[in-house]
Amino acid sequence: MLISYTENDVDMLARIMRAEAQNEGDLGMLMVGNVVVNRVLANCYTFKNIRSIYDAIYQKNQFVGVNSSLYQAAATEYEKQLARRVLQGEYYYPATNALWFYAPSKGASCKSVWYDQKIAGRYKNHCFYKPDQGICTSLY
Repeated sequence: MLISYTENDVDMLARIMRAEAQNEGDLGMLMVGNVVVNRVLANCYTFKNIRSIYDAIYQKNQFVGVNSSLYQAAATEYEKQLARRVLQGEYYYPATNALWFYAPSKGASCKSVWYDQKIAGRYKNHCFYKPDQGICTSLY
């Protein structure tokens, strides 16, 4: 287990994973979960006061999915299983050390640098960005 969590955290994480990446399949949703957990672990950049899944998901202007009907609907047991896998330490490249992701417009490439962060890689329609190892040591 990477961080302590409650069943409510499992539910919230499952719902944000679905809301942000349902069209990316299980692996895409797992990677979104990696980013959320990384933000709890990071203690760097704008994530210094993030201590829980709730804090990470509801941090201002971070996850647009919180306003989606996909987030508001109840998580399935299967989605909760995916969330538990992330919370128990499963990581998937390129989200392994990532703190950010976005989906470029259709047909567009990922930017090599986004908000001063280097690209970690792309999975389907999401581009993942990782912090510098020297700044966010807890992620490496």
